Amino acid sequence: MLRAALSAARRAARTPPLSLPLPRGRRGAASAPTPPGPGPGPRAERAVGRWLLACSGAVAGAVVLGGVTRLTESGLSIVDWHLVKGMKPPRSPGEWEAEFRKYQQFPEFKILNRHMTLAEFKFIWYMEYAHRMWGRVVGLLYVLPAAYFWKKGWLSRPMKGTVLALCGLVCFQGLLGWYMVKSGLEEKPESHDIPRVSQYRLAAHLGSALVLYAASLWSGLSLLLSRHELPETRQLLRLRHFAHGTTGLIFLTALSGAFVAGLDAGLVYNSFPKMGDRWIPDDLLSFSPMLKNVFENPTTVQFDHRILGIASVTAITALYLFSRRVVLPRRTKMAVASLLAVAYMQVGLGISTLLLYVPTPLAATHQSGSLALLSVALWLMSELRRVPK
Repeated sequence: MLRAALSAARRAARTPPLSLPLPRGRRGAASAPTPPGPGPGPRAERAVGRWLLACSGAVAGAVVLGGVTRLTESGLSIVDWHLVKGMKPPRSPGEWEAEFRKYQQFPEFKILNRHMTLAEFKFIWYMEYAHRMWGRVVGLLYVLPAAYFWKKGWLSRPMKGTVLALCGLVCFQGLLGWYMVKSGLEEKPESHDIPRVSQYRLAAHLGSALVLYAASLWSGLSLLLSRHELPETRQLLRLRHFAHGTTGLIFLTALSGAFVAGLDAGLVYNSFPKMGDRWIPDDLLSFSPMLKNVFENPTTVQFDHRILGIASVTAITALYLFSRRVVLPRRTKMAVASLLAVAYMQVGLGISTLLLYVPTPLAATHQSGSLALLSVALWLMSELRRVPK
């Protein structure tokens, strides 16, 4: 029996040990590490964030260029719209003459520009052409990189929804721009006023551009700026709500500027702080019904814009003073101080534009200032965001 046991022990020693299955990637010390998954990492988030900031900058350029186009009364110079065909300007004298003849068939030439020369027409035509081409570039800047990042897998699931919404909004913005221009090309036999686009459509066009700009900037900052781990105190909560409300007021003030531009309301009552020799002008509610004054009476539209501007700078000043009672990181303090500085600069530009009877360079700078103010307000909101748990 002892001899049989020793023989079995020798056979067991010669038998190789059983190899148990191990998890993939752990079969030995020399195994290569598992490569990271295809989801977006820090590098991908930085790339997408920079792209969104570039998009917001391009939209800002379109808003500024659109404002200059409106101030130079160039927006009705191109009387048709073609997505591809309209990308080439006239080249020969004959083509320019044909383009000029098309413009002469519409109300702006018949009522306002009957003595316009071909050289003057070329100037306003190129202004509108530049605005339309810039809009096409903005569309491509959104759509093409979005498709690339989507294919690379660099967009998280929430960011995919955001990008789809942004691309849809930029396409809608182009259609809304043409819808706005059409309102200024229509014959209105009952009206003897200067031909202009509908202030309602102009406000919708500007409003959608501001939404596109703000959403792109916010999304880009969300990916690029690290969040501060701020203590969730009652004062911080109040400051956060205060900043949100102030940003909404800034947006509303900028949007009211579209009605000022649409009705040329900056050309009435060029005095400050009073309107003429009165605090409240006599013709403030001269239209009937009363609600019509808010959107169609140039005096009321300018009055409302003044009130909103004063309310905005007052809210920003109060926000700054309140922020000094809250312990904030250095970068957040810079955002609050920058908001205050840009607000007072914007008020100075607005008053100067009014007193000097709306010179184009100053008015364009004032319109750009509204974007700068909205940008800093969004930066501050980004600084005050909660850290996700």
